[in-house]
Amino acid sequence: MTTSEPEQPGREEKKAAQRHRILESARTVFFRDGFVEANLDDVASGAGVAKGTLYRYFDSKADLYVAVLSQNGKVFEERMRESSEQRPRAADQLRDVGRFYYQHWTQNPEYFQIFWAVDNQELIGELPPEVVEEVKRLWESCLRILSDVIERGVDQDAFAPCDTWEMANILWTVANGLIRTEQVAPRRELRGHPLDRVFADMVELVLRGLSAPPVS
Repeated sequence: MTTSEPEQPGREEKKAAQRHRILESARTVFFRDGFVEANLDDVASGAGVAKGTLYRYFDSKADLYVAVLSQNGKVFEERMRESSEQRPRAADQLRDVGRFYYQHWTQNPEYFQIFWAVDNQELIGELPPEVVEEVKRLWESCLRILSDVIERGVDQDAFAPCDTWEMANILWTVANGLIRTEQVAPRRELRGHPLDRVFADMVELVLRGLSAPPVS
């Protein structure tokens, strides 16, 4: 009786595994140091490859950064969409999305640096256009999920007729602003209450505004 040799991974499997290791290392370095300060030598070292190997998979640091954003953004987008589809009532859907959004950003604060970087290029340096465009794409997809929830509320006669895209942008901006207060000590102190309570109160305030009849 002969024992078959374990099947060795093929060339494509090895390339895919190496690309995955590079992305994992890049995520760690980018989230630790930010795009501008990130060193590709550190990325290569963390992935266990020579620096030149990075360029077999990615044309530039910006290209690598976009790949990291895309990979994480896709998962975030899918989970956000799932959170908006769990219950039939639009008001509950909006609460679920808000709860998901709050938990994601407070449990993964390093991801929040992506958006901080785009908002503060005058402080950290201008980002490559392809990086800004990828973040914009992620923003747009998430805003569309919010807008769709609000539109369902209008269709259910739970919310007053409104510009759903504008309302989604307002909610997105306020939510991000509140989460940022957790990162600045004076703003935390001025907030007065725990962030989870204030965030939930904000969602309820938005819901009351959406439910109110339009101003004539």
